[in-house]
Amino acid sequence: MQQIALNRFATAHVVYEFKCRNTDVDLRPYAGEIIEELQGWCELRFKPEEIEYLRSIRWFKPGYIDFLARYKPRFEDLTIESGDELTMTVSGTWAQTILWEVPLLAIVSEVYFRNTQPSDAAIDQGTHRLWDKIDWLKTLLEDEPETGSRFRFAEFGTRRRYSRKWHKEVVRALSACLPAEVMLGTSNVLLAKEMGIKPFGTMAHEYLQVCQAYAPLPLFLEYALDQWAHEYRGDLGIALSDVVGMDAFLRAFDLYCCKLFDGVRHDSGDPGIWCNKLIDHYELHAVDPKTKTAVFSDGLTIDKAWGLTREFADRIQVVHGIGTNLTNDMGFPALNIVMKVVECNGQPVAKISDSPGKTMCKDKVYLAYLAKVFGLEQQLEAEGI
Repeated sequence: MQQIALNRFATAHVVYEFKCRNTDVDLRPYAGEIIEELQGWCELRFKPEEIEYLRSIRWFKPGYIDFLARYKPRFEDLTIESGDELTMTVSGTWAQTILWEVPLLAIVSEVYFRNTQPSDAAIDQGTHRLWDKIDWLKTLLEDEPETGSRFRFAEFGTRRRYSRKWHKEVVRALSACLPAEVMLGTSNVLLAKEMGIKPFGTMAHEYLQVCQAYAPLPLFLEYALDQWAHEYRGDLGIALSDVVGMDAFLRAFDLYCCKLFDGVRHDSGDPGIWCNKLIDHYELHAVDPKTKTAVFSDGLTIDKAWGLTREFADRIQVVHGIGTNLTNDMGFPALNIVMKVVECNGQPVAKISDSPGKTMCKDKVYLAYLAKVFGLEQQLEAEGI
């Protein structure tokens, strides 16, 4: 994401806003500790061996790697206030600020649980639950070999993990105990480097939101898909479908995109309805769905992922991104925290999800206009917006 921000949206100025969706959680008592951790993060730099590892990833261009070698997060890009709730805003050029989201969310989660949940008890419970998942999955792989031969997932849990140390233990256990063709890798590039497994990721919501500021609104999805294809030239070929709903996405995902992109990622709404629509869309364009991939990543557990594989893997290739259920299943609710782009180049941008409650926008007039353009008025009404 940062590479395309640097190379194709170098002048884009964005505003990110943090939101905690847990109505019973007050983060204000931990503001000082969060600030201290974020100040420490801003002092970090890529190590030479890390830069060399990134150079080995084929879709990273040399100019981008050189940018990373000099990259320094700027604490002055952050505004943090403790009013009725803890608010955090990051603003600046997109290429400079894009790396804030994941560390900020991971820090908030770790600081909160460090102060509210006893570490030993949490780790004991987390260890028990993790090994139950691993043992259960190994049993499924043996008992249902037809589904097992097609079951694949990557670990996607950095943002809402219990802690950095625990995250490392989870990825180590998964990669050591499961076949490489089942446990594909992790979205955490540092852990991928350290453990010799594959880094794994897809297009993010913020990319499609930023593109709302760069094209006529009815055509922003076509513009976003086109720019992505030109930047990555066939690599990173999984498109994201849910910024203005699956139906609008499929209208933009024409024959060219069906053939060019490797597949599509699901991140909101009913996964069964979504996947049937995707398969039907490929068939309508005379593209064999079995040559394409459906990536599921919305609040998955191992059993949900297994069920989706069982249901769809004979019609389309299936991959899962499993996050919080692996890295923060410790016997208590994880934080439901997000960091979203709400403005680009002085104009509002938004995501209208296929799931109620995920919409986030500063400007209700713009949100209403976005909904009207893509026929989503009833969805906003159902959310009470």
